[in-house]
Amino acid sequence: MAYAAEPQVLEEMVVSGSRSATKLSETPVAIGVVKEEILKRDKPKTMGEVINRVAGVYWNDLGNEQHSMSIRQPISTNAVYQYLEDGIPIRPLGVFNHNSLNEMNLAGSESVEVVKGAASSLYGSNAVGGAVNFMTARPSATPYASISARYDDTAGYKRVDSIASNTWGDLGLRFSQYSSRRTADNWQQYSKGDKDSVSLRGDFALSDSAILRATLVHTDLDAAMTGGLNETDYQNTPGKSINSFTYRKDKTTRANLAWEAETVKNGLTTVTLFSRKNDHGQIPSYTLVGCSAKAKLCQGTENNSHVDSLGLDAKHQQEFDWLASRLIAGVYLDKSDNPYYSNNLSVLRDPVTGMNLSYSNANASNPKGVRNYQADINNTAFFTQWEFSPLPKARVVVGARADAISYDYTNNLSPAGSANFGAANESRSFSHVSPKLGATYALGKDSSVYSNLSQGFTPPEVSQLYGKTGVPDLSPATYNNYELGLRMAFLDGALKLDTAVYRLDGRDTIVSYTIAQGNSENRNAGRTRSQGLELGLNYDAGMFDARLATTLASHKYEKYQVSGSIDYSGKQMPQAPSDITSAELGYKPVSGARIALEVVHQGEYWMNNANTVRYAGHTLLNLRGSYLLAKGWEVWLQARNLADTRYADSASSSYSGTGAYVPDTQNSYTPGAPRSVMLGVTYAYGGK
Repeated sequence: MAYAAEPQVLEEMVVSGSRSATKLSETPVAIGVVKEEILKRDKPKTMGEVINRVAGVYWNDLGNEQHSMSIRQPISTNAVYQYLEDGIPIRPLGVFNHNSLNEMNLAGSESVEVVKGAASSLYGSNAVGGAVNFMTARPSATPYASISARYDDTAGYKRVDSIASNTWGDLGLRFSQYSSRRTADNWQQYSKGDKDSVSLRGDFALSDSAILRATLVHTDLDAAMTGGLNETDYQNTPGKSINSFTYRKDKTTRANLAWEAETVKNGLTTVTLFSRKNDHGQIPSYTLVGCSAKAKLCQGTENNSHVDSLGLDAKHQQEFDWLASRLIAGVYLDKSDNPYYSNNLSVLRDPVTGMNLSYSNANASNPKGVRNYQADINNTAFFTQWEFSPLPKARVVVGARADAISYDYTNNLSPAGSANFGAANESRSFSHVSPKLGATYALGKDSSVYSNLSQGFTPPEVSQLYGKTGVPDLSPATYNNYELGLRMAFLDGALKLDTAVYRLDGRDTIVSYTIAQGNSENRNAGRTRSQGLELGLNYDAGMFDARLATTLASHKYEKYQVSGSIDYSGKQMPQAPSDITSAELGYKPVSGARIALEVVHQGEYWMNNANTVRYAGHTLLNLRGSYLLAKGWEVWLQARNLADTRYADSASSSYSGTGAYVPDTQNSYTPGAPRSVMLGVTYAYGGK
């Protein structure tokens, strides 16, 4: 069994690099894979424990599966990633949710592939820093069932997972679910959260060359939003929360029906119909403002964003003898309705303790910023990719995708276009063509190099266009990606290396420009540059296995003027660690047993745009142990933050670099969890 998280052998097949099964050695893109055996062996608690083992990837924990992300970008909530399930985006463009991965059912995933760098030629908008593709697990050929339970007293966390699967003749079914509960009795105040996630997949063989696949995924998340801490509270009482009612409630349902068949000789056609239903309601902790030290009343917002989508993804791949070439072409259609409302709140605060105690609707007394609208979002795209071998050891990939995007905005408040109630009704459209050129060259049986030129783009989000009364004249931001990579295997394949250097240049990035105090607008006025080195090493031989995933990176504003007097051009972007490393050493003393020590390091970074407030970074130690007993039983232990290090999952500062610096007012920290131990047990019947 292979234990490394990165690609294992050069002949491994991946699908996310070309939207079709392709040899890794012929894929000119940086791509990391977390396989099924890793998910089964390590039993991750969060999505970060899966994808953070890929070099250059960092899922940032914000509590209760809420998160931000970094893939060739700073840690942020920006719409620069595409999240997919079996190659289909789990959300439409224009309404990006940085917490989207809490909508996934990890128990229903067979593997995870992470494409690093711009990939809009395949996946359209937002595939700038990268794309994360979750492959749903196939039904087992024979009866299989498993159930597992885990408990962590310090975190107040308990969870149950179950799987049942079998194939009867031409029909295979797989059911998977997990339910987690985080009680109020844990190290952190006001941090309870519940999640239930269910997946069902059915495969039906229509013939020897055709198959019908259906998937249904439903997730229900009800989580407290603990919020950040000021400087003093973070340093002295990291388990504190000043909130008592902020929340996030996400309900998502996705259904896909895919038909795949060999329609002509050496030709494979895939047609997927999909639907989405997302309901996202919240009182966000980050919108509670105006809470000065002596204030008894503060302001906040309550909002809800709903999405209903119907779509079609159709593609055909054709193999040719000439130059061993392959042509992939397809069309993507996505029609989504996005009703949204936002209410203003008056928040009662205890000026002595700083606790936010209760809230009431304040639309009548404070109508500015109240919103109630619907945006109809349409995305039509055509994509093509041609792969050929001009030389026996070389493979060239040329591709492009053309996207047409339209927003039809209807304001449900009256009078529309007023100072308080948002923009007047309108429609607008965008278009973009995203090219790609890549090549691989085999240096030998166990090594290959690749180069890749690609582009990503992000259209304006609905909220960026219609968040205020005036509608800014915005265009899509574009990001040009340049990378060189090397893959090698040593020691008869026991040691694998996967490394890449990259540069990602952003142009026309959307930034907020302050016209006058209290008056700002979004503009295509920014330029950024991200560049770095990614290195993955994986070793597995006998009793020992090891992995190393590290990245050294720089993320810089080439141009960012936020007002007539403040210019951050040339500054490092905030929350952009200089280095991120995940390393693990595993030992298998006897058959069925494994113990592993993991080191996770995050380098220092600036907390503000002015580069005057710094977070020093941190290093964490984790321990995993598991033992397979007889008759399908397995017991396991996971110890996190062994050294009980005080650290921040997120650290930011609003200090502009001018005027008085007041850490307790301007700095905000999301505290990381202290040392905790999770115990678990699994029973499995049958084989996969």
